[in-house]
Amino acid sequence: MARVLPEWTAVRSRPQRNAYHRFTVDRHLWEAAVEASAMTRQVARPDLLLVAAWLHDLGKGYPGDHTVAGVTLMRHVAARMGFDDADVDVLVSLVANHLLLADAATRRDLSDAATIQAVADAVGDQSTLELLGALTEADSKATGSTAWGPWKAELVHELVARTSAFLAADTPSDGVAEHDGKGPAVERARATLGRGEVVHVETTWPELIVGARDRAGLFADVAGTLALHGLSILAADVWTSDDGVAVDWFRTESTFGREPERSALAADLAAAVEGRLPLEARLADRVRTYASRRVAIAHRAAPRVLVDNEASARASLVEVRAPDGIAVLYRIARALADLGLDVRHAKVATLGADVVDTFYVVDAGGKKVDVSRRQEVQRAVLTALARPA
Repeated sequence: MARVLPEWTAVRSRPQRNAYHRFTVDRHLWEAAVEASAMTRQVARPDLLLVAAWLHDLGKGYPGDHTVAGVTLMRHVAARMGFDDADVDVLVSLVANHLLLADAATRRDLSDAATIQAVADAVGDQSTLELLGALTEADSKATGSTAWGPWKAELVHELVARTSAFLAADTPSDGVAEHDGKGPAVERARATLGRGEVVHVETTWPELIVGARDRAGLFADVAGTLALHGLSILAADVWTSDDGVAVDWFRTESTFGREPERSALAADLAAAVEGRLPLEARLADRVRTYASRRVAIAHRAAPRVLVDNEASARASLVEVRAPDGIAVLYRIARALADLGLDVRHAKVATLGADVVDTFYVVDAGGKKVDVSRRQEVQRAVLTALARPA
């Protein structure tokens, strides 16, 4: 291959930097090209899709950020292959944005106009968006079995559809609409609460939906209760209706290899919603009992907390990257609640041994976090994560 593409030598048999990938860099690129070949009839330019899939991570063999290096490499390689300037620009854009859709879909509020605007600005046109959607799917499937599933596929497809509509009409949709697929869950929760119940629970394992009247700290208490019942949260999505019905969706995995007892879980969720469940004490007992079962990780990156007031027009974004562990989501959400911040929307993802959790929060007055409090939020979350677990 190096006789045709000298740059290939740098990625041959090169290990990936994290366990999320199941293949070396070169094998991953071949697998991505194979996955992309199944989608060539779904795009107008299959040649650009295949080349982008084959070379999107070529920068991993070179110093610095692999995307930045990959952009430079693609500009030279694509021109050498004989693509004209316009096609080279498209290929460069695909490499530059090959992580964009997956990151935005799993970490951002898709009902927020600012999210759709940012993606549309980065992509630029419908044709590139079409190619990027296919590249995202091919890249994810080639990464590993945990990188592409029904939840992620649905989110990416929704993001592509919303961005496509915006590019066509130049008017991003805003607000949580009933046709998002969330409306029916809100309606069912609203009906349950209307009958005087404290909490609405739906279980289709490994998925779980919990609905309740929104209040400060609700998400933290629900997440803590799931951890108490041995449920690791692999993914989550949270939304709140205009009339204050909060609905939390979770994809879970049982520590014990079986479903929790449903009536006991529902009873504890009701107690947690009403503030009657001593979560801190019971979770501390659980940590002491099961911490020894944790899988040893050779190297755990230090947690990072980002507070961004520009990503959304209506809330502050708090993004947390940290090693996974017992009740990590609860500790983050509790730290935010203790600061008087209300979680309006959240996206949670577990990637191998790490979590990437994003929260859209407002203060007690419904406004974004004041700039002067950013470091306070970062310290509070980092302190919560540093507690023994």
